[in-house]
Amino acid sequence: MSDFENFLDYVGEINDLLCTINILNWDANSNMPASGAKTRGMQLGTLSKLAQERLTADEFGKLIAKAERAVASESKSSYRFRMVEQTREAYDISRRVPAALLEEHARNRSVAEKVWVQAKANNDFAQFAPYIEKFVALNQEMCAAIGYGDGHPYDAMLRRYEPGMTVTRLKTMFAELKNRLKPLLDQIVTSDVQMPIEILKGDYPADQQRAYCIQLAEKLGYDIGRGQHADSPHPFEISFTSNDVRITNRYKPDILAGGLFGMIHETGHALYEQGIDPQLARTPLATDFLSQYAVGGTSFGAHESQSRLWENQIGRSRQFWKLHFKELQDNFPTQLHEADAEQFYRAINHVEPSLIRVEADEVTYNFHIMLRFEIEMGLLDGSISVNDLPDVWRRKMVEYLGVEPPDDSRGVLQDIHWAFGQMGTFPAYSIGNIMSAQVFQAAHSQLPDLAVNLAEGRYRPLLDWLIENMYRHGRAYSPDELLVKMGGERLNAEPYLDYVEQKYSDLYQLR
Repeated sequence: MSDFENFLDYVGEINDLLCTINILNWDANSNMPASGAKTRGMQLGTLSKLAQERLTADEFGKLIAKAERAVASESKSSYRFRMVEQTREAYDISRRVPAALLEEHARNRSVAEKVWVQAKANNDFAQFAPYIEKFVALNQEMCAAIGYGDGHPYDAMLRRYEPGMTVTRLKTMFAELKNRLKPLLDQIVTSDVQMPIEILKGDYPADQQRAYCIQLAEKLGYDIGRGQHADSPHPFEISFTSNDVRITNRYKPDILAGGLFGMIHETGHALYEQGIDPQLARTPLATDFLSQYAVGGTSFGAHESQSRLWENQIGRSRQFWKLHFKELQDNFPTQLHEADAEQFYRAINHVEPSLIRVEADEVTYNFHIMLRFEIEMGLLDGSISVNDLPDVWRRKMVEYLGVEPPDDSRGVLQDIHWAFGQMGTFPAYSIGNIMSAQVFQAAHSQLPDLAVNLAEGRYRPLLDWLIENMYRHGRAYSPDELLVKMGGERLNAEPYLDYVEQKYSDLYQLR
């Protein structure tokens, strides 16, 4: 084999280990009995350690050096050049991160997830606090190992999940969002317009929701022949290759919107992964070395842009429910017999400062992210202690949204991310919101018939355009590069803010 083929073969083995980790994580969150958490943690720890040892081995460094020479004369934007370039960066950074650190992180994760489920159910922050303490310490070690120069420790976390992003850039982004969304929210809160949200509440059996949601995912383009669906305490998508992309969701029998839009959201993630060029399987462009995920999306924010595009720009649009409400009504004839498409559209776009991030509307959602961003920075730099988290959380909820959590289950314990040991991923949700508007704008400018196709329920032309311009490239290009390639500019909040202002000014008759 050639030097480049030897390099790819070695990367493929690392990818195999990461895919195996993904499989065990999928099972842990969908099928595994709680009693298996401790041993599953050990299994994950062993695999993470093996992956890290393979990634940081001297042998791999030599293979990378040979591959660099093999692609030296090629275009710097070619897949082969990007594969080697990204692997070199990951290799150099990973050599600074002890394998034992990743092993301990993975070993604690499996147990922490089960403890989080119990702590949330029992409203018992003290039960989960030791695991946050542990993960904060591990992530502080991780930040120190990766390095962040004169910046903030959080910059090191961003380097793992969001290439090209910094704390400084995020602060500017969040300031833009706050400056335009806060006045809009204040107008909406004082508006006399009422939304018919009562139609979303009632008896919506989970099994009926599940059946309808799976049909809807397939309608949008999710290939169930290359996927699988399961229930979990917190919805997520996970993939092993573009031919095995799985999603989970949760359904509350007393409310419809959570399960419905949770499914559309995860479908957006799944469409991204299923759209990656199969030839990139087991290559660096389908391997996130730094965060130890076998994932093809170029960043967490780019991935979120697709879940938010399909969930909000498509799934919460007036035209979507004008077309599909009758199908939903046929599935829930008793619950929705007095409702119509316009009422449903208004109900699902109701704006109200609320406690739960994943149930938040488009106007308030980013404030939930700002809160978490500020808290994670404080945890990593030591300005916020874990014991103070519940009080800090409550104060910031009041500051940003004017609501105070009555308990920790609906406050600091609501997200699973810290049970995963993740810090640095929450900003991806706001980055994704912004990117979704830019990507959708580019699609409309390049597909003259897009509006007609969407109005008539033809989603394949949009999906094909996204596959061609974004999904198929895997991790080859940064989020900013992808946005520019699609005919736009680097990350820019203005199209997103224009979209939100126009939509909700119309809904709440503000103009």
